[in-house]
Amino acid sequence: MSEVLWNRLTAAELRALAARDAVVLLPIGATEQHGPHLPTGVDDFLAAEVCRRAAVLAAEHTGVVVTPSVPTGLSEHHTAFGGTLTLSLPTLHALLRDICRSVIRAGFSRILIVNGHGGNMTGLNALTTELTTELSTPIAFASYFGAGREVVRDTLETQDGLMHACEGETSMMMAAHPDLIRSEHLVEAHGPRITLPAESTDPVYMAVSFDRITESGVAGDARVASAEKGERMLSGCAAALADIVVRDPWAK
Repeated sequence: MSEVLWNRLTAAELRALAARDAVVLLPIGATEQHGPHLPTGVDDFLAAEVCRRAAVLAAEHTGVVVTPSVPTGLSEHHTAFGGTLTLSLPTLHALLRDICRSVIRAGFSRILIVNGHGGNMTGLNALTTELTTELSTPIAFASYFGAGREVVRDTLETQDGLMHACEGETSMMMAAHPDLIRSEHLVEAHGPRITLPAESTDPVYMAVSFDRITESGVAGDARVASAEKGERMLSGCAAALADIVVRDPWAK
């Protein structure tokens, strides 16, 4: 299996990939509270894992490489719980602009930002447009759980999509990073059902601190999570993301 991670490749190997017009996946997550049973790096870890798996699949058809992940995103709504790092929107804009500019200067032209945090979605939609204009390069954006929406929905028992520290995220962490699960706290890991703000049909949006939504820091029910569900979702989301890469949305 060929190496797909940018920071494990040499400069010469990356120049060769750029010469093949390889696709660059840029994972971005968040570092924020994830209830009593999960580490703060869930969104970062899962975005990076799905990108790695997707790149391995897509590499059978096209050149592809995965940059180091961006571990911090827009998490202001989680700060009340502690343990959360967050960026302002202008800082995220500048960070992504400089990373994408570096990727382009390294010879690549097809970039897909892959998101793993619901709170980043609205901001990244807008920033993708800004970056495309500023860098004169068609930047693409997808959330891995949006790309794999069908497998997520069909796998979960208690919810239709990802919430927060929920059945879905906990299951995927059980599959990808079982050593990071605080299993003794799973009994506490449940809270109200939510809809991600970017997917809400409510005509009014207002910023709400997450501690006003759930005392536990969890939205959804992690008590029914399993590694088997997690592996199915990780594999399915990676396959859906690889399909996007191979279909080449930059060619439109």
